[in-house]
Amino acid sequence: MKFFEKPGPELADRVPPGQHLAKGFPVLTYGPTPEINQAEWRLKLSGLVTEKSLTWDELMALPQQEFTADFHCVTTWSKLDVTWRGVKVTDLLATVDVDPQAVHVMAHCYGGYTTNVAMADFARPENFLAHTLEGDPLPPDHGGPLRLVVPHLYAWKSAKWLSGLEFLPEPAPGFWERNGYHMRGEPWAEERYGDL
Repeated sequence: MKFFEKPGPELADRVPPGQHLAKGFPVLTYGPTPEINQAEWRLKLSGLVTEKSLTWDELMALPQQEFTADFHCVTTWSKLDVTWRGVKVTDLLATVDVDPQAVHVMAHCYGGYTTNVAMADFARPENFLAHTLEGDPLPPDHGGPLRLVVPHLYAWKSAKWLSGLEFLPEPAPGFWERNGYHMRGEPWAEERYGDL
């Protein structure tokens, strides 16, 4: 059985150049998979923002929504119509004051992973913090208990095991960006790799 297939012309407006459709949902992770229970989990907001640390219950008290989005991995596979549940980034941002000088966000994760997202790419209503995948609690392999999902960028920007969001006055590279990946990662432009 083939795990990936070339998309037909009818999907040209949904599948970026160089991508193949995945059957199933591949798991790609650098390093061991952290196991974090909800009672101990925290999301720390820091930097140029009202600093706070959310508990799981506080996160779940925010407006919850279902999202269906396509998911594009820099390693050339895409999965269409993935259904998640979680909190809109814009709903989270409505609970804090963000300094206008904040131009970038660094996502911090359990396990030490980081990735950067420009504020203009981060503060969009289609981005969300996901805790549910296809109706079930988000499994650790896919970033549970909580991951960031930024559907319009390559999936390494959709940081797994999210533990913090740091608001920065200037761009700074995260883990993969320091190791040769593009600072933005826009799939339709094939921004896979880039110079720092």
